Amino acid sequence: MVAPGFVLGLLLPLILRARTRAAHSNTWMVVLDPLKPGGPYEVLAQQTFGRRNLTLGVHDVLFGDVWLCSGQSNMQMTVSQIFNATSELSDTAAYQSVRILSVSLTQAEQELEDLAAVDLEWSKPTAENLGHGSFEYMSAVCWLFGRYLHDTLQYPIGLISSSWGGTPIEAWSSGRSLKACGVSKQGFIPPDSVTGPSKHSVLWNAMVHPLCSVTLKGVIWYQGEANVNFHRDLYNCTFPALIADWRQTFHHGSQGQTERLFPFGFVQLSSVLSGAALDDGFSQIRWHQTADVGYVPNLRMPNTFMAVAMDLGDRTSPFGSIHPRDKQTVAYRLHLGARAVAYGEKQLTFQGPLPEKMELLADEGLLNLTYSQRILVQKKDDGIFEVSCCGDQQCTWLPAPMNTFSTWTLALNTSLCSGAVVAVRYAWTAWPCEYKLCPLYHPSSTLPAPPFIAFMADQMPRSHSRVAK
Repeated sequence: MVAPGFVLGLLLPLILRARTRAAHSNTWMVVLDPLKPGGPYEVLAQQTFGRRNLTLGVHDVLFGDVWLCSGQSNMQMTVSQIFNATSELSDTAAYQSVRILSVSLTQAEQELEDLAAVDLEWSKPTAENLGHGSFEYMSAVCWLFGRYLHDTLQYPIGLISSSWGGTPIEAWSSGRSLKACGVSKQGFIPPDSVTGPSKHSVLWNAMVHPLCSVTLKGVIWYQGEANVNFHRDLYNCTFPALIADWRQTFHHGSQGQTERLFPFGFVQLSSVLSGAALDDGFSQIRWHQTADVGYVPNLRMPNTFMAVAMDLGDRTSPFGSIHPRDKQTVAYRLHLGARAVAYGEKQLTFQGPLPEKMELLADEGLLNLTYSQRILVQKKDDGIFEVSCCGDQQCTWLPAPMNTFSTWTLALNTSLCSGAVVAVRYAWTAWPCEYKLCPLYHPSSTLPAPPFIAFMADQMPRSHSRVAK
């Protein structure tokens, strides 16, 4: 408690400036100027009141970049649940400059200023705290992402894990951002796919907002499965709105130390074995994750990056196919995006190829796609590309087999369409390909071409607007 006449001094073994800010009646805040990465340091806070001194110390303090990791169960999975878990857990000694914190699963009706509880206080990584049961303690994606960053940057990384399985984006969003997208609480009945807390803002209030005074370098996010059958058509608004609101809140809460447009990375949904009912839903969420653009960064989602994961399906996962165990590749692709977007490696390729030009040769029964970067065709697939074929006001998606290809172009066979080709889409299914066997990759073979849907200019009849879903 802050007493009258309170004087605070902050001591470190180096010269720096600090700003002290009084918050509520019983709290205070000290904001340090940015320091170069390094450590360890000892931080001492000293209170002088009359002739008495009270000193509190925090030892083994590192300065570096802090990343917040959030989402639902695929972010929540621990290292003990992934491929090569034993090897991964034995490798912690080399990463003692990566520090981890895990937020407890809590809910709140109002925005909290402090965390109600933590599963793991700021700690050095160990086999125990990284592999503590299933869906408990520390996120595997978060840990591996931080480890890859540390390998590249060679300075301290802080990781905060705050995730809860089976949760829709509405639970992680503030009332402000939901209102901006017209999300109403009227008739709120979550589907069976929502197994975690679903009430609006309860996880934002309890598991994110209390962290807003932390100076973040960025956020990584793995969520969306719970919205496949719940407010799916709003996700192209609710996700960008969440990003914008988190940015505003963390910038303000950190006294301007967190960048206004801090980097925000996310995992595009992986694959799941399902019936036709989920096929279109998973595809739409993947598309909505990019604000219906197909790639990031874009105008609606600046300073973002994405890890495509649709080629990482896991048929035999003991946790269900919706929980693939290859989190190493997910984290590696995320860290490429972070290096390019957050750390400014301009020449680093961090996303797979997308077509930038379409040319329909109707007389020849071909649709030529020209890509924005070189392509590697691992194999031909007669069903992964489809064209929307319209005639007599009826439209149907038909396979467009891969015909010929070169370094930059790919020709699709449209001869199955006897009407007008009005659109083309790629990998528009819940399970587009087997593990790392999608047809198209960047020539490095590590980055798959993302799914997309594109329309031939001015050829879309109003009655066929449903293909845009």
